[in-house]
Amino acid sequence: MKESYWGYWLIVLGIFVIVVMMLISNLTSTNTQDYYLIKEITQASMLDSVDYAYYREYEEVKINKEKFVESFIRRFTDSATLSSTYEVSFYEIYEAPPKVSVKVSSSSNTFNIAGDAESFDIVNKLDAILEMGVLKVDN
Repeated sequence: MKESYWGYWLIVLGIFVIVVMMLISNLTSTNTQDYYLIKEITQASMLDSVDYAYYREYEEVKINKEKFVESFIRRFTDSATLSSTYEVSFYEIYEAPPKVSVKVSSSSNTFNIAGDAESFDIVNKLDAILEMGVLKVDN
């Protein structure tokens, strides 16, 4: 009987350790994950919003603001975690030359530790400039 209690305590301790590791992992890796997520989404959204008709006519790279914002929001909502609340702000969206500034604020859930309510808010700001190489072929 004594050995079975040790088995139960080992299982409870294992579950407790897994829960604590999940909470700590959720808090510590969020900033790095959010930064790279925003970086990749901004790059892909800028490439999606390039106005190729304008480029063919004037040979100048130009993006469409509305298409960039739509693509960014769509991609971000597909990839963001559900454990945080995000606020996305766009600053300085220039069409030509293509430059965007994005700020994403994430506020995580509130944790009660020894009677104190703690929440961790992270702000990531990103400035991106799109550069595309031109390949000209002489016939």
